[in-house]
Amino acid sequence: MASVQDPPENQIFGRLRRWLLGPQRLRESQRRAFERRQPIESEPEPELEPAPVRDRSAPSSTPEGVCVYAVGDIHGRVDLLESLLQQIERDWQTLPPETVVKLVFLGDYIDRGLKSKSVIELLSSSKFDPQHTVFLLGNHEQALLNFLQDPATGTQWARYGGNETLYSYGFQPPNLRRALISDDAMLAVRDDWNRLWHEFRASFPPNHLQFLQNLKTIHREGDYVFVHAGLRPGVELTDQTEQDMLWIRDEFLHHADEFPFMVVHGHTPEDAPIRDHRRVGIDTGAFLSGKLTAVRLFGTEIAFLST
Repeated sequence: MASVQDPPENQIFGRLRRWLLGPQRLRESQRRAFERRQPIESEPEPELEPAPVRDRSAPSSTPEGVCVYAVGDIHGRVDLLESLLQQIERDWQTLPPETVVKLVFLGDYIDRGLKSKSVIELLSSSKFDPQHTVFLLGNHEQALLNFLQDPATGTQWARYGGNETLYSYGFQPPNLRRALISDDAMLAVRDDWNRLWHEFRASFPPNHLQFLQNLKTIHREGDYVFVHAGLRPGVELTDQTEQDMLWIRDEFLHHADEFPFMVVHGHTPEDAPIRDHRRVGIDTGAFLSGKLTAVRLFGTEIAFLST
């Protein structure tokens, strides 16, 4: 198991952060484009009750006898996912026999890595017991759902990592640079996107669509709340917005005040898992670093596994 440490800065992750976070204006334009999604019919999520106030002098804890493994952003790296799942399986065999084991996946299963389809195929398979597995929605799954409804979001999604997902499903994305040649070329690229959209929707596996439609935005176990990106400080858990839970960064990451629970999240890549008095961050940039991370929460114990 990897030890908890303060992540050192390095050049690779400096470039990674600049690429992922980008200029604020670009991030905002992408977010607004993705927000055009209309609701897709899916199973309604159970309403969360207000979180009980935790004694902040005491360590966070899972419910008695429950061990939770939370898995960070996969981004199309099915090879790393399979390796990490093997580690998790070996690890839970060391737990007391009566322990209830739960898996929580924090979203961003697709994009950037070239095996996005394989990741969804694995996660939507019968390998996972639905009574003991929780799959959360990431902003990249939101982007795919947007595209399945509106071809106009395709160019934004492509720049955001969607090209790799399209490749994994057997589609060649249109060349966006060709649209800069002339007005006619721009119209031709738009037509190409429309054709791709119709073909992609028609061939998209129904079980993959069902999987995406049923992703949750938030989950709670004991003193831990699991969410893709984070939560907005000062807002009750029941009043958190999907936009914040999928997109928030600085306002959540750098706020000093504690929540009445410990937040476990992904979305923002770091060199190593982050743990402080407010949050546990486990996005370690798997698609680029080769390091996919999970946190094991058992009682008051916190430990990390990594590829």
